[in-house]
This record gives sequence, structure tokens and C-alpha cells, in this order.
Amino acid sequence: MSERTVSTAQRGRMLASTIGKPVLFAVLMWLASAAGEISIPGTPVPITLQTFVMMLAGLMLSWRQAGSAVVLYLAAGAAGLPVFAGGASTAALFGPSAGFLIGFLPAVIVTALLRGKARLDSAPHAALTAVRYFGASLAGNLVVLYLFGITIQSMVMHVPFTTVAIASMGFVIGDVIKAVVASLAATGLAKLF
Repeated sequence: MSERTVSTAQRGRMLASTIGKPVLFAVLMWLASAAGEISIPGTPVPITLQTFVMMLAGLMLSWRQAGSAVVLYLAAGAAGLPVFAGGASTAALFGPSAGFLIGFLPAVIVTALLRGKARLDSAPHAALTAVRYFGASLAGNLVVLYLFGITIQSMVMHVPFTTVAIASMGFVIGDVIKAVVASLAATGLAKLF
């Protein structure tokens, strides 16, 4: 093979990887919402595994790829495909869970930007990577996502911010557990991505 052929083949693999990873994570977000939901009394937003998939995307992809995955997912729902929790589509972008859906984008980007580079050359470095990943997951998927979600839900439902915030606290324990699992999984899979 000539150098030109090799570089063309390499470019093809890079392009497939660049496009394929966001598509994969967009599909995983849909599967996470299709897998089922758990309702929390006092809030119209259900628990799904979407935030777990978002944490993984933010920890395993570049911020552009992670953001692209979320944009693809949101665009599919906006186009009318039943990809949101409960098989919802476009209407969900204007209802009580709109802030959480819209907040997915800045949340995943913040997570990806804060995670830093994985260092897996020793057990202490791997442990520090997992801790850093955990912190990035909390900053993006708890702080940023909840800020968007609670603020917009408060406005849509005409309910005080603090009331929505208190009702949303039922999600925090589950999201912290998801952050622990996602951080450990992403650290273990860092060499693959």
C-alpha cells in the first residue's frame, strides 16, 4: 500500500470513530429511557438510566463527541421519535422535564471538560483518575443538570424553585450511585476509548 492509501484508510477509521461514538451514545440514551422509568412522588420527572449514559459519554468521549451525542438524541425527540422517557417526543421538550432534557447538553460538556486525562500506569493514578471522573460527573450531571432542570421545571409548572428543588432531592442518591459506577466503569474502559 502506498502512503496515500494508508492515510486514506486511517482517515476513514477516524471518521467512522468520530461519527460512530456519538451515534452509539445517542442510541444508548434512547435505550436507557426505553428500559423503563421509576416515578418519584411529588415530581413529574421519572428516574431513568439516561444520566448514567450521559456520565459515561462525558467521561469517555471528547466534549464535541459527547455534545454531538446529546444533540442527536434531542434532535431525534424534537423530530417526533419516541426517544424520551415514557416514549415521549417533541412535547417533552416543552413540559416539566424540558429543563433536564435541555440541560443534558451543558451537563455532558462540563463533565467532558472537567474529567482530565486518564492515567492508568499505576493503581494510585487509576484511583485518582476515578476520583477525578467522579467529581466531573457530579459537577456536570448533578450541579449543571439540576440547575437547568429545576429552574425550567419551576417556570413551566409555576412552582417555587425551592419546592421543585426539594422534590428533586429524591434523585440525588441515585445519581451519586450512578456517578460512582460510571466513574469506575469509565476508568476501567479508558484504554479502549
